[in-house]
Amino acid sequence: MGRGKINWAAELVDDKLVVTTGDSSEHLQLANIGPTRMRVGFLTSSVEWGAPSPLRLIGLSHRDARDLRATVDRERARVLEGIRLSLLIDEFDRLAVQARNWARDFFAAAKEHMHVSGWLTREFTETWATARPQGRFDELLGMAELSQHRAAQGGDVLEAIDLWGEDLGAYVGRWNERFLEQERRSFRSFFDNVERSPLTDEQAAAVVCFDNRVQLIAAAGSGKTSTMIAKAGYAVYRGIVTPDQVLMLAFNSKAASELQQRITERLAPLGLAADRIVARTFHSFGLAVIGQATGRKPSLAPWVETAGADVEKLAQIVDLLRDNDEAFRTEWDLFRMVFSRELPDFGDEEKDPDGWDAALRREGFRTLQNEVVKSQGERMIADWLFYNGVTYEYERRYEIDTADAERRQYQPDFFYPDIDAYHEHFALDEQGQAPADFIGYMDGVAWKRRLHAEHDTELIETTMAQLWDGSAFTHLRDELTSRGIVLDPDPERPVNGQPPIENERLVGTFRSFMVHAKSNQLSDAQLFERAGLLTRQRTRFRQEMFLRLYQRIRDRWEDELRRAEAIDFEDMLNLAADHIESGRWRSPFRLVMVDEMQDASFARARLARALVTTPGHYLFAVGDDWQSINRFAGADLSVMTGFEEWFGKGEILRLERTFRCPQSICDVSSRFVAQNPSQLHKSVRSSTAEYAPTLQAISAASDDHVGGVIRRHLAELNDRVESGATPAGLGGRVSVFILGRYRHQASLMPYSAEKTWKHLDVHFSTIHASKGLEADYVIIPGLTRDKAAFPSRASDDPVLRLAMPVGEPFPHAEERRLFYVALTRARRAVTLVTVRNRESKFLVELVKEQGVRLVSAGGGRSSVIPCPACSDGTMTPRTGPHGRFYGCSNFPTCRTTMKLADAEAALAAG
Repeated sequence: MGRGKINWAAELVDDKLVVTTGDSSEHLQLANIGPTRMRVGFLTSSVEWGAPSPLRLIGLSHRDARDLRATVDRERARVLEGIRLSLLIDEFDRLAVQARNWARDFFAAAKEHMHVSGWLTREFTETWATARPQGRFDELLGMAELSQHRAAQGGDVLEAIDLWGEDLGAYVGRWNERFLEQERRSFRSFFDNVERSPLTDEQAAAVVCFDNRVQLIAAAGSGKTSTMIAKAGYAVYRGIVTPDQVLMLAFNSKAASELQQRITERLAPLGLAADRIVARTFHSFGLAVIGQATGRKPSLAPWVETAGADVEKLAQIVDLLRDNDEAFRTEWDLFRMVFSRELPDFGDEEKDPDGWDAALRREGFRTLQNEVVKSQGERMIADWLFYNGVTYEYERRYEIDTADAERRQYQPDFFYPDIDAYHEHFALDEQGQAPADFIGYMDGVAWKRRLHAEHDTELIETTMAQLWDGSAFTHLRDELTSRGIVLDPDPERPVNGQPPIENERLVGTFRSFMVHAKSNQLSDAQLFERAGLLTRQRTRFRQEMFLRLYQRIRDRWEDELRRAEAIDFEDMLNLAADHIESGRWRSPFRLVMVDEMQDASFARARLARALVTTPGHYLFAVGDDWQSINRFAGADLSVMTGFEEWFGKGEILRLERTFRCPQSICDVSSRFVAQNPSQLHKSVRSSTAEYAPTLQAISAASDDHVGGVIRRHLAELNDRVESGATPAGLGGRVSVFILGRYRHQASLMPYSAEKTWKHLDVHFSTIHASKGLEADYVIIPGLTRDKAAFPSRASDDPVLRLAMPVGEPFPHAEERRLFYVALTRARRAVTLVTVRNRESKFLVELVKEQGVRLVSAGGGRSSVIPCPACSDGTMTPRTGPHGRFYGCSNFPTCRTTMKLADAEAALAAG
């Protein structure tokens, strides 16, 4: 192979192998010759290298050959290591220069940013994180062989290296923390005087924090409006934005007016141009955007500008459709009379009864005809029969005596005397099977079928599966009419039992659905698709009936808008967002502040997001997800709980110190609302004085006694103020709210209260209307479990989920927040009023879990025993074949019983 050298000499000189043959020498770079190979012959050995061209040295003894190979390979390795280290140093130096330049520019930009705006934003941080030099700097920094070289660098390089290795977000966060403390000192006078009371540390932090996206979660009574006013003033005072670059968005004109007034009152005396700061409602702002973008400001439909007028308009549309379209009228009436309630999960048809059969002493579900039936499926069938004018009897004794040692007398579900036929409604699914925990049920089905066959009695059957897909009523119609019954549908037939859903409330449900569907820009096809994807197949028939009605109502609504050459609020918000997103309207506002963010709809959130997508803009969103109670008006809680997904990453701050409620009410109300794990966490603190008892419940003997309980409570409070036992407020009076879940509870407001009790200022309000208000004392009546219950049984129709991005699986989620709002209106104390043996789920929870004291109207401990087995039932007195006992109010879902003696002992123990 190649050259074979016989008379040669070899030596290592610097980084070369020098091979001399005669008068000529060859200088080979050790880095290039490759590893040494040794060939062993019979008498001698040779060594050879393959690069840059083959070379062999022969005639060596075996030992000399081994020594030469070892020496050359050792030197070659040294040379290669030196080259590797040199290359690493070159790479390190190149990256160090880049890091030094990046760090130098970063610090210069940070100082400039802080000089202009102060707070280092996430946008700023992400820009510089993206500009950070790329490469394997972290790997090089970990190499021990470069440690000396790194240590020999200058201070600027070492500082740059340290910054390069930092989590830039955390580094900037520490910088901002130092800046916050500096601002607290520098702007102490501003923070102390911008509002009537000095800002708390929490409020000052929210004012100074000027990230591009800031979510402020503000507890009830924590001073969020003061924080918003102070932040607007700080932004202008410090020069972050000019006054005309500040936009405050509120949800109604009253809130917008209050913001504008507070801006003038608080900022103008500080020499700030308060008149140039804009506070608007979303709606007025949206109209202005459309007008400026198109040159033609649209008109709002007059029926959406006045509270409640939109529902009245929709009711008129429904009436017109019913008058002029027989198919619509039939489907509307059928839905209202029969299908207004959604069926429960399979096997749960007997849960949550709402009726009591005094004669049979059992709970169940009251029908239009006034029977109390055992299941919700039976009620749906009974109501359909009533609507169609079919004469029937519920659980009439079978004509044959069937009672024996094993079975009581058979009583089929329904009997039709006009055709002498029986009807059994079986809890069977699509496969003809009963729920797994219905032990022995299938044997009973077989026995009943066999019995009718043996005695040749007519039996009509329906199943739950047929109710789910709607075929039960087609089947029942055919079975009845084929036997001679003539159906007579009549929605005006006098109802002696459970009234159907009121037209007004059903229209309200359709209006809420429309607001959500239009706000979320959902097409009919998308809604029907969601009906298939989001709902159980077992409820799809009802959902699709609702959607068919909605299509007709919505189309007529749109016709009315076109005739009026007007738009509604949802159109306006979406059109305004379209103009901003497309660039047809350029926003002059750099600081956008949104009040009550928990009430934002999809369309409002989209509009707010469009305003701040351009770099250098700021969104400050203030709200409290615990007080989100306006889902009926389109509020989408995910805007608050999923803030980052909506608007991007930013700072999440909290105002947890309240100036309103005493700590005891804060604790009870917070634990109560936080039972829902989807609610954002807060730890509410208060230094407000305690006026015991801060939270109590009073049990009236009956509904008729509730008004008297409230009057006595007010009289006692008036006496305490008059005697000085309870401190008076301004003008020698204390304020009292009577807060109702329903408007009709206004009848509980005592007549001429201010004349009767001169030390009290008493007002009634619905809980919804009381949001944002406060009083010294709060009375909440109606803590019962019935048709006017709290939590309401009909607060949200599940069909609304079809038009909303995120459902709420937690039971009574919005009702729970509504109760929290009611509790937190009080500056001193809350009194809950219930009716004996009809205590609401919420009250039972407070008694059972939080030790709230329940007393009778006479002042003694009230007779309520929380069920030891279920979460919200109470043990109520019952009478059975063996005498008196106590049973759970949730029977038959919960069958817990208690001996009379044990119950009396529990009551005595209090």
